[in-house]
Amino acid sequence: MKKIKIAAVVGSLRKASLNRQLAEAAAALCGDELVFEILDYQDLPFMNEDIEFPAPAAVQRLRAQLQEADGIWFFSPEYNHGISGVLKNFLDWMSRPDEAQKRVLNGKPAAVSGITPGMSGTLIAQDQLVTLLSFLNMRVMNVPRLTIPNALEQVTDGKLVLKESEPFLAEQCRAFINFIENNEFFK
Repeated sequence: MKKIKIAAVVGSLRKASLNRQLAEAAAALCGDELVFEILDYQDLPFMNEDIEFPAPAAVQRLRAQLQEADGIWFFSPEYNHGISGVLKNFLDWMSRPDEAQKRVLNGKPAAVSGITPGMSGTLIAQDQLVTLLSFLNMRVMNVPRLTIPNALEQVTDGKLVLKESEPFLAEQCRAFINFIENNEFFK
């Protein structure tokens, strides 16, 4: 059986962001059962139809990475009760058809997680993200979704050290693997 390939999209470009660290923790917890790649999209330009065709190199690279992925796992912070601008820009580019009219997000399984220092977690951003992903015809795994509030209680010397949240992240990983394997598009 082939290894499942997950493309992780972190909604923050900061190298040590809590959501990047959460994605790294997910990769470690998922283990050797799959290939887990955190996408680097800091070179993605702002969406602009004037430069859409031919697509910029960053867009082409990211589309190819998403095309190869069996599932996409979003790790989203919450900025002002919403998703980050960089994540929205990423989705705006990736939702557009390429030169062959192919849409790389169409039908892809998606999982959503988020962590924040605040008390409310990332629920509002996740709800916005799930609405957007559903509109883009992604197959969203609604249960379980993971939102981790009060993140600083699990940070030591700037490093996320999951304590009580770790079993929930491991459960979400197992659920996402099962969700992908049961997706009609998985080969």
